[in-house]
Amino acid sequence: MYVHLGGERIVRASELVAIFDVSIEQSSRISRQFTACASKRKNVEVIGEEEPKSIVITTRKVYYSPISSSTLKKRTHQLPDV
Repeated sequence: MYVHLGGERIVRASELVAIFDVSIEQSSRISRQFTACASKRKNVEVIGEEEPKSIVITTRKVYYSPISSSTLKKRTHQLPDV
């Protein structure tokens, strides 16, 4: 199954590692270091032109999504069990 992250970006549900609210970057030094490291490796993608509301970590990439973390979480729970 797939999860729509916003814009035209869709990822496989099996690749999802974590979904965080974007505010975690301000409150967590470790989160800032993680996203900075991913950015250095050119492993970050900002989806769309809207202000990011969530950070989605997959096995391949880190995405800044304009969709809230709670909405993305609901989308993952609507997936049928495999």
